Amino acid sequence: MVTLRREIREPFTVPALGDAFDFQIHPVMTWSAKEMAFDELRHLVDRWTPWACGVVREVAAIPARGFAPHRAYDLERLLNAQFEGQSWPRGAEGSAPRFVAQVRVAPDPRVRERLRPYWEERIRLECDHELDKLRSDQADRMTRRWREVLANLEHDPVTSHAARLTGERFAQVFGEFVSERKRAVPDLIELLEMALKGHSDLQMGPSEYTEAWDLALQTYRQQHGLADDGASGGV
Repeated sequence: MVTLRREIREPFTVPALGDAFDFQIHPVMTWSAKEMAFDELRHLVDRWTPWACGVVREVAAIPARGFAPHRAYDLERLLNAQFEGQSWPRGAEGSAPRFVAQVRVAPDPRVRERLRPYWEERIRLECDHELDKLRSDQADRMTRRWREVLANLEHDPVTSHAARLTGERFAQVFGEFVSERKRAVPDLIELLEMALKGHSDLQMGPSEYTEAWDLALQTYRQQHGLADDGASGGV
């Protein structure tokens, strides 16, 4: 078995839907023959190529009119599906050469120019979207990481001094973060104390509810290094 692959340099055209534009068909043919020398096969292929192009054009022309001029890729997929498993000449026997075909379909040059602004804008939008997504993902990762770092540093008694060993900007931001958190704690403690005092005034006794609030008050004092002044001890 000898084979020869022949790509047609000059495409031929078939009309697209509406007959205003054409598709450009770029065929590739693979020829094969049994019990034949390669030079002989090449000689026959040179002679038969115009006929083979006519066969491919005839097969492509009918479905091409069902596709809009900018749907070249869809037509290409359909044609290659039709060509798969077929060979020409039909009914050839013995050592006669046969060919199978594949095609690449391109739109009319005028259609390509019309499509260019669309694809330029689409590419720009997709790139902008991807860049925004990368920025968002990075911000999310950074936020999560710094939340963990600050949460760990906040409860370590040596971190307020150790932070000075890092960059000046980090030490400043960390100091502001801790200061803001500590300013919020007395307000919360005041609310807890008022709640506990209110329950004591009502002589409700050490219920599970007030015990839970008392435990929360003690926990916040311990976490933030605040001395226990006995405010909750009378409950």
